[in-house]
Amino acid sequence: MVHLGDIVRAVREAYLAQRATTPFQRKALRSIGRCRTEEMGSVGTRCERCRRKHLLFRSCQNRHCPRCQAAAREAWLQARERELLPVPYFHVVFTVPEILNPIALYCPEVFYAALLSAAGNALLDVGMSKMQARLGVLTILHTWGQNLMLHPHAHCVVPGGGFSPDGKRWIGVRKARYLLPVNVLRARFRTLLCQALRKAAESGDLARLPADVLPHVTIEGAAAQRWVVYAKPPFGGPRQVLEYLSRYTHRVAISNRRIVSFTGGKVTFVWRDYRDGNRMKVSTIEAMEFVRRFLLHVLPDRFVRIRYFGFLTNARRGRNVEWARQLIGHAEPDIVRERLKFRVLCPECMAIVYGRNPDQSRDPHTDRPPPLIEDAA
Repeated sequence: MVHLGDIVRAVREAYLAQRATTPFQRKALRSIGRCRTEEMGSVGTRCERCRRKHLLFRSCQNRHCPRCQAAAREAWLQARERELLPVPYFHVVFTVPEILNPIALYCPEVFYAALLSAAGNALLDVGMSKMQARLGVLTILHTWGQNLMLHPHAHCVVPGGGFSPDGKRWIGVRKARYLLPVNVLRARFRTLLCQALRKAAESGDLARLPADVLPHVTIEGAAAQRWVVYAKPPFGGPRQVLEYLSRYTHRVAISNRRIVSFTGGKVTFVWRDYRDGNRMKVSTIEAMEFVRRFLLHVLPDRFVRIRYFGFLTNARRGRNVEWARQLIGHAEPDIVRERLKFRVLCPECMAIVYGRNPDQSRDPHTDRPPPLIEDAA
């Protein structure tokens, strides 16, 4: 199986010599190239079946590495499981016109923060105007399309209801398969994002744009276009919500399972074409181009790509969820997931060992425990 790290190690030096990169892109390339190699150090472990000792190389833990997301995803999901409410959950996707892509490319921290804020607040504003309820929203940033081209969009998960303005009543959705009017959401989202980008341009936060990309012309051109907001049918229950979140929250631009081959300096990968009836397609491109596309989706350091709004905001989420359960009449959270078991393959007997071996030793050069994690989806 070909890993992204194999491709990065093969072309990293040539790419850095020929292409301009940001510090966080270089950091991602360095980490992914070192992941599970001798450069990261190793830890001794013993197979539970054949009892032979062998070494496991450490993982890089970079959030853009497709091999290093399972542990972070599992910890996040365990925390979210206790916050689920016994109501239907809705999935809303906010997409921006392609004309805004240069702003996302050259000013990612400004653009993506504005995108998530506009999506979350559009749902809150329309929820208050149409339902007279203060909703809760979880937003997740994705920047890629299946073919690795730049395609910024926000996935939002919204509980089907919210608090009354005085906070004393729970107001549920009126129809089981309907949350809010999409046309109103689309207009409000466009207004909020364009306002934020205009403000950023006036304050000089878009100064990194090339001279041929005029901020106000680009923003007004986007405002004149038709924007896309898609509301999917509600999830069936808490289990389905968590299954969805497990696929979307800690995703990276491409998983190793989608990489078919890497030969002759070219990478072949599979992708789903949503514009052609969800057909699976196969593309082969130069490795340098493959790395360029991948780096389009490396976020600035410390940028938070999962954000909360409304009654799910971080400061009061625990208290609000507890109060919502009391108003709904379902006080205790439902524990619906089985805990993820991390798998280790013994190189001697090829047995799959679950969990960590209690008698494994640590690397003498570091005190970090070895991360035994699965490839992210």
